[in-house]
Amino acid sequence: MFIAMNRFRIAKGREDEFVEMWRQRESYLDEVPGFREFRLLRGPSAEDHTLFASHSVWESRQAFEDWTRSESFRKAHARAGAARDVYLGPPHFEGFDAVL
Repeated sequence: MFIAMNRFRIAKGREDEFVEMWRQRESYLDEVPGFREFRLLRGPSAEDHTLFASHSVWESRQAFEDWTRSESFRKAHARAGAARDVYLGPPHFEGFDAVL
């Protein structure tokens, strides 16, 4: 199993807009081989931002990497830069292989 996470720093006061963007987007993940589940997580707030993380679970690292090179990935991320002022910088990716 492989877990892929992207952490996002979202400008204070823009949290609801960020969540709604994710709620409305077409992810195409359900049609991707090896995809298991997705969660959008809300974390702590700081003075200027709130931390969010996208959390997806995959059968393997290879399944995740195959998705990142797929047409489904390109379609899902086609509008990624539409609301740049919502984000305080680019997302921070972290990938984890399950060991237990």
